Amino acid sequence: MPTIRILPDIVANQIAAGEVIERPAAVVKELIENSLDAGAGRIEIEFGKGGKSLIRVEDNGHGMSPDDALLSLERHGTSKIREADDLLKIGSYGFRGEALPSIASVSRFTLRTRTEGQPHGTEIFVNGGKLIHSKEYGMPVGTQIEVAHLFHSVPARRKFLKTDNTEAAHIVHLSRLFAVANPNTSFSLLENGRTLFRSPVCQSLRERVAEIFGRQIAGQLIEIEAEDEHFKLTGLIGKPGVGRATRHELVTYVNRRPVDSRTLNFSLIEAYHTYMPKGRYPLAFVFLEVDPSLVDVNVHPAKREVRFREEGKLRYFFIRAVLDRLREVSVTPKTATVQRQPEVVPVQNKGSIEIPPQARILPGSMPGKGPGPFSGGKDGSTASAPSAETGSENKQSPSPAPESRLNWRYFGIAHGSYVVFETDTGLVLLNWRGARGRILYEEILAVSEGSTPRRQKLLFPIPLELDALGSAALEENLEFFRSNGFDVEQFGRNYYRIEALPEWLDPGQGESFARDLLGLLRERGLNPSRPQPAREEIARLASSRMAGSDRPPDKEEVVRLAERLMSCQNPLNDPKGRPTFFEISRGDLEKKFGK
Repeated sequence: MPTIRILPDIVANQIAAGEVIERPAAVVKELIENSLDAGAGRIEIEFGKGGKSLIRVEDNGHGMSPDDALLSLERHGTSKIREADDLLKIGSYGFRGEALPSIASVSRFTLRTRTEGQPHGTEIFVNGGKLIHSKEYGMPVGTQIEVAHLFHSVPARRKFLKTDNTEAAHIVHLSRLFAVANPNTSFSLLENGRTLFRSPVCQSLRERVAEIFGRQIAGQLIEIEAEDEHFKLTGLIGKPGVGRATRHELVTYVNRRPVDSRTLNFSLIEAYHTYMPKGRYPLAFVFLEVDPSLVDVNVHPAKREVRFREEGKLRYFFIRAVLDRLREVSVTPKTATVQRQPEVVPVQNKGSIEIPPQARILPGSMPGKGPGPFSGGKDGSTASAPSAETGSENKQSPSPAPESRLNWRYFGIAHGSYVVFETDTGLVLLNWRGARGRILYEEILAVSEGSTPRRQKLLFPIPLELDALGSAALEENLEFFRSNGFDVEQFGRNYYRIEALPEWLDPGQGESFARDLLGLLRERGLNPSRPQPAREEIARLASSRMAGSDRPPDKEEVVRLAERLMSCQNPLNDPKGRPTFFEISRGDLEKKFGK
């Protein structure tokens, strides 16, 4: 057995760096937190090559004296806590004293700082954990830190970093989160000397969100404010019905610190469950203020996660606050339905099934089953624009259909979702949303086949404003979007225009559907290298979104719906594999009643 030895400080700091400094964005996070703790009213961030070659953070905070500057590079050197009990009431961003020595151990690190009343500042240069020099330096009050050649002393770590664009996107996203949380501090972000965003001091959170995440998103948010004896909640949440396919724009803060909290995330999702379709996530920029003694921010080395001591009370407060606010701005929940008594009216079903206009993606008959609206040019595209013309096409009479092959007699709708039919052999219960989803799913797949799917050119392009991570995902997957019927052109940094859509997609859904696809790509829910499974997932997403409706269809609609379902290749299951209908035989009914 080897003998036990104490690790050298450099090695210990590099091990700590592996826990705290996962990627360049983690360096930016630690430096921004130190600037905010120093009372900075102005913070400037600059980076190059995704942060691998250069990271510079400069602030006008209170700075450090020469002695404090040297102590800040010693492991566990901190001004934030003095004893173990202080960990139970953390009121600052940083507190452990591991960040600066960890960063300095894996980079070429330069610290320049000056306090008020000092005639000059101090410059300290560390290379790979070794102190090279400490000298006087002329500068204004504040702190400047430069981190060059990150992980140059541990090249194995560099191999696990992503592309420059991806790492840059993480830096931009993180910087924006801190900017949103601190509207009273001006933020500037530069990449290779080029300004990405510059936000002066803002008067409100909405103004800062509009500057950082775009006015499209800011316009979809409403204010929230609630308080009890333990918690205070403020911020902006999405309007009822406004959602995304992923959680990327569900942002939560605890005592102004951006965190990933399962408690807060799931409380938000639960509060929205009657105001948003299933599988969608709300927009939110919410701030929870809580007594520091009731929250543990020392759970994760990078301080991403927190743990609450009164989790049950917090969940109740959070859900109640969000629900009360949503009810104020919504007369009825989005999924509310008008309950109707079952109609015992036998209806002999004749004619083909047509999806009701309010839930229709594809007007007319099934593609490939006869004449329909999908007669484009030879290149597979259409010349029509999504305006009144498209609406008029939707109103055309459907093509004649064959005589009904079913002998189902409509009996009524139970619980708003299940259609009851009487047959010669028993009863059939049909889930009308599932049936509609199956029809839409197969229609979308039918018109999406081939290398050049049919698309509709837009008379008025749809503007699309994204955050940095969304832009990076779009740039990397532009060909994937084109191969699935979208024409997207860049119109400035993080600004795009959608100039064409797949023929099956309602133009009014173009922006939100494009955002959903981006979210799935970022979460690896779609794999561009496998075109057919990806096309099926897109059809599944679209059919699930469009199959639902606020009201049950009437008896004529559901009879036609049942007939059309039977024309599908797989009428037994909806796109997610759930049954669309099942039958109860007369024999089973008689057994239940003892006959």
